Amino acid sequence: SDYFAQSGLQVDLDALGFNLVGYGCTTCIGNSGPLPEAIDKAIADQHAVVSAVLSGNRNFEGRIHNNVRAAWLASPPLVVAYALAGTTVIDLHSEPLGQDADGKPVYLLDIWPSNDEIQAVRKSIDGEMFQSAYAGVFEGTDVWKALDAGSGKTYGWDDESTYIHCPTFFDDLGEPLQEFPVVKSARILALLGNSVTTDHISPAGAIALESPAGKYLREKGVEPKDFNSYGSRRGNHEVMMRGTFANVRLRNKMVDREGGYTRFMPAGEEMSIYDAAMKYREENTPLVIFAGEQYGTGSSRDWAAKGTNLLGVKAVIAESFERIHRSNLVGMGVLPLQLDNDSEMLQLHGDETVDIVPLEDILEPGMKVKIIVSRNDGNRHEALARCRIDTVSEMDYFRHGGILHYVLHQLQSDA
Repeated sequence: SDYFAQSGLQVDLDALGFNLVGYGCTTCIGNSGPLPEAIDKAIADQHAVVSAVLSGNRNFEGRIHNNVRAAWLASPPLVVAYALAGTTVIDLHSEPLGQDADGKPVYLLDIWPSNDEIQAVRKSIDGEMFQSAYAGVFEGTDVWKALDAGSGKTYGWDDESTYIHCPTFFDDLGEPLQEFPVVKSARILALLGNSVTTDHISPAGAIALESPAGKYLREKGVEPKDFNSYGSRRGNHEVMMRGTFANVRLRNKMVDREGGYTRFMPAGEEMSIYDAAMKYREENTPLVIFAGEQYGTGSSRDWAAKGTNLLGVKAVIAESFERIHRSNLVGMGVLPLQLDNDSEMLQLHGDETVDIVPLEDILEPGMKVKIIVSRNDGNRHEALARCRIDTVSEMDYFRHGGILHYVLHQLQSDA
């Protein structure tokens, strides 16, 4: 803010509509606010694919705004240029951004700042800006100083808090596994395609009003204007597990619409993925996810694995995995299984049951397993997969139920 004010640039930016509305993740977390009603309506009526251009670091579909499917990352000057053009379907090298007062075309080259102009702006930045902004950073504001942090060696959980809630990861520590955890008669929670991102699995942006997380917050007395984002409520597993697979642009092949929906089997009733997972939990039914290539691309978001675990998913069966998300799944006790062939050969509809059995007796990294798909007509289809627990250390984590349980078991044995 000081840069823009002191250089005089903020006056020009304000004139163009680039006003200061927030800091940090405001735009790339989806907190920029609603679109004008007329634009929202036009997008919905025309089923339009519209795009954002931002100079942040996140461009997942639907992240900037639920109705903005595409997003492009660009430098700040290019953000302004595309805004002036009013479209991303333009070649900025050869097409004009618009016209000047005399009707003559104006090109990007005409408005791009020269090195001298850039140096002139840099001279408006001085050390005093940093000293005034950060001199008291470790003292905290009066608001922070006034907070009662409590005392004691452990955190005092507040059951009424909608931001920080005691998670259920440690409710059942159990004993370390000695053999492969055979999965019997699992139901399919979702059939997903290629390049499913961690933002599809666990969105960090705005919480939709009618989503399971939105309904939960309303039941807790939180007004929609105070929903904030999934990213800001990641300390509450009740919100985050409801947000798992809740991205408005998720494409589950088991249903005919976008969003976090599935069909609860065997009845075939359509409902949210969260609600279906809870109904399966009541029946003690294990769950699996099927996906295509590069499952878990994007941010290495821990909640994409945590939420998957909390929904009761025992295995993710995919054609390939993004390396960090694969590791995170193992760390949360979820089996990543990589098919030897593409998932299409299984010809899944979502109403099948799935068994996962080992081909070897020993529990070791990279072991082969058999995926047995049983159909309603009595037919079965078998496929081979490789367990993507890749190292001995990862296998230790998995045997204990995940890295969190592994650490606690270690502490218990040391005590």
